[in-house]
Amino acid sequence: MKLPACCRTLSAKCLLLACCAALFITEAVHADSAIVSPAPQRVAELRHLLREDCGACHGLTLNGGLGSPLTAAALAGKPGDSLVATLLDGRPGSAMPPWRPFMSEAEAQWLIRQLQQGVTP
Repeated sequence: MKLPACCRTLSAKCLLLACCAALFITEAVHADSAIVSPAPQRVAELRHLLREDCGACHGLTLNGGLGSPLTAAALAGKPGDSLVATLLDGRPGSAMPPWRPFMSEAEAQWLIRQLQQGVTP
């Protein structure tokens, strides 16, 4: 049985949509797994920075203070790349300073991922 032209077009569009969704999911998983943990000594340094320096404004338990909370719940749904940009470049006109002089972009990505997963210093 031959399908009408409108059904064939719809089937082709559904197949294309499914392929695009699979590619998007694969890329998202790959991008997340591409974040590499720093060396153990640097991890300790970054955790110290988070606890002492970030904690000074965001609260020692990261539940907020002068700065907003940095808990997994507070960061849920926020794009990681935007959070990394804020961490590295600060927020002009606010108390949030740029931390780019103190960490690489890869380290900032790792730190944001830790916070989004609820790992505390």
